[in-house]
Amino acid sequence: MVSIALCSEMDSEPCCEDHKDPLVERTEPEVRDATSELADGDGRTELPGGPAGESQEPCENERAETESCAGESKSTEIKNPTDPERETGETECQGRRKLRKTNSWKMVRFQDPSTEDEVLERDSSAESLFPEYAMEEWTSSTFQELFMKEDWQNITDDHLLKKKVLERGAPCALQPTWGQEVTVKMQCVLEDRTVVEKDCKLVFVIGEGDVNQALEECVISMQKGEITLLLADSQYAYGLLGREPDIPAWAPLLYQLQLLDIREKPDPLTLPVADRIRISNQKRERGNFYFQREEYSMAVRAYCMALDMLTTCNRDGNDGGVEAEEEEVCDYRVKCLNNLAASQLKLEQYSEALHTSKDVLTLEPNNVKALFRTGKILSDMAEYKEAMEVLKKALKLEPATKAIHVELSKLVKRQSGGNDTQEWRNKPAEMLGDNIAPFLIPSKKKPSGISWKFILGALVVALGSLVTSVILTARN
Repeated sequence: MVSIALCSEMDSEPCCEDHKDPLVERTEPEVRDATSELADGDGRTELPGGPAGESQEPCENERAETESCAGESKSTEIKNPTDPERETGETECQGRRKLRKTNSWKMVRFQDPSTEDEVLERDSSAESLFPEYAMEEWTSSTFQELFMKEDWQNITDDHLLKKKVLERGAPCALQPTWGQEVTVKMQCVLEDRTVVEKDCKLVFVIGEGDVNQALEECVISMQKGEITLLLADSQYAYGLLGREPDIPAWAPLLYQLQLLDIREKPDPLTLPVADRIRISNQKRERGNFYFQREEYSMAVRAYCMALDMLTTCNRDGNDGGVEAEEEEVCDYRVKCLNNLAASQLKLEQYSEALHTSKDVLTLEPNNVKALFRTGKILSDMAEYKEAMEVLKKALKLEPATKAIHVELSKLVKRQSGGNDTQEWRNKPAEMLGDNIAPFLIPSKKKPSGISWKFILGALVVALGSLVTSVILTARN
């Protein structure tokens, strides 16, 4: 159960399919270049991201798709920091603790694992969660003034993350550590006091990237029950990219926080399959958020954590139960693996991406995105025969996908060069310069059927015969 702030579209199906709604339905990073695309869906396949430097794949931009499997895409709750004010009477909705699509792709809210089945909708109203602490620093002081105040404690050595304790916890209250799960009541404003985040039960695991760095660094310095103000420079929040549409680039943020609970992160194997799938989807959504921001290393980490939640090993040795779980989580693993492969390609980790794509094909042999990625990487590695088989299979499944045709054309050109060109690599060409090309590429001129020497000899013989006949005729 983790709480995540998710901005922007990810895999328009981050896990991967056609994206009618770039916000939620589906979750897998999709590359729309003619070189790398992630379409893993029911409609046309948008293929996975491919190695840099190669011609482009099906679509134009690689972005994370947010795949949602049957029955799940409609149960996704997304926090929208810019939703209009809602009356308090509408703050609760019936249903399972899952994500639900709203009008804006702002935040993915990870629900508190409480015993109740009701889910609190995100409260975006201007009403404060801490009405008794509506002091000047929260309501009107400029951020520059707050950064200069001496009664604020520096959390980091660079003085860009500061806090002021409003109410301390109990004398012997616990402090959280890395890897523990915490529940926090928090609200966040810009300098003009526009509320951009608000949650009475935000749940996340410290150190797993579920929230921005400012919240992680602050919470780990708090005691249970403590209420504090947190002033965060943009470097610890959303930085250069901001978070469209409500948080501008380079915007510092002011938080009010209360640490409500601390507990150990639950062991995935002790959770029901439905909970593991839900938490995995949340991790994958966070990976899509990082993928959209081109923070591919963080995306890889998030997708790996999502896959860890889908582990099906059973401690009681019940093989039948394991098989049933494996069947249930198979689709979700495919989505995470496709997203992971796309991120690995962006990091130019080609061997890892090939291994990940083959894992997808083990689970789903006709997955076109995985077939395309596998064929493309094999072609780049000069494994032409195997690449041809894989790409032909992808083309048979998706004959209208232009990227597959493009990649097959490139592969045929590479093969047509003969044995010498099959051993060719980019690196020597870069070292020797462009002039190496004429020596590597065979001449396209076809040899003439009749030698010019033969033609000249025939002309000489004919001319000699003509002269001889003229002389003989003159003598007679």
